[in-house]
Amino acid sequence: MSQQAPSPRDPQVPRHVAVIMDGNGRWAQARDRARTVGHRAGLRAARKIVRAAGRAGVEVLTLFAFSQENWKRPETEVSLLMQLFVSTLSREMNSLHKNNVRVRFIGEHSDFAPELREEMRRAQMLTRDNHGMQLLVAVGYGGQWDIVQAAQRLAASGRPITPESLEAELATEEVCPPDLLIRTGGESRISNFLLWQLAYTELYFTQTLWPDFDDEAFADALRWYAGRERRFGRVPEAA
Repeated sequence: MSQQAPSPRDPQVPRHVAVIMDGNGRWAQARDRARTVGHRAGLRAARKIVRAAGRAGVEVLTLFAFSQENWKRPETEVSLLMQLFVSTLSREMNSLHKNNVRVRFIGEHSDFAPELREEMRRAQMLTRDNHGMQLLVAVGYGGQWDIVQAAQRLAASGRPITPESLEAELATEEVCPPDLLIRTGGESRISNFLLWQLAYTELYFTQTLWPDFDDEAFADALRWYAGRERRFGRVPEAA
């Protein structure tokens, strides 16, 4: 019996969505709660959006979880973020694996605690053969770092530095560039996230704070994307 051909993907659904999850602290402060409460609420929002992206047919979802600049935050907040990250990884990985999600972590991880690096390694090993949605978690990540480390690899190998060769050495080299960037929290900047990769990405900024960003808010972003005309530097075709 011949296999049924896979259904064609909807061109109005972005293949790759990147998200700057901003607003956890402000969400908590607006409720007279500690910033750490906001980070816990943000993790619940992330869980919802991973599921919503999978249902929508998104092939790659990249979440900006912890930037290199976040190391400058108060030590107690950073420590809690790391603890939350470890506990969330150990709790969520079996579910992600069961749903055929492949998980990868991108960024500079040498400053992370051995326990966290081991949890990240285990998650990647567990899900490495999955062929559903790819979930890239950017931790210890910075766009400038990404470009520099790619250039350093090329220089060390003696290869010429071209747009094509540099792109192949970026942390995201296995996936297509983002079609859609979502930033929550009311800010309109990309904050050193995927600087190279966002060259032709559609940028969607929303006032919604990350813990309040739910399935319907994600659907609104996808509808906005579906209405965009992506020209990649070309002019519209004459009528």
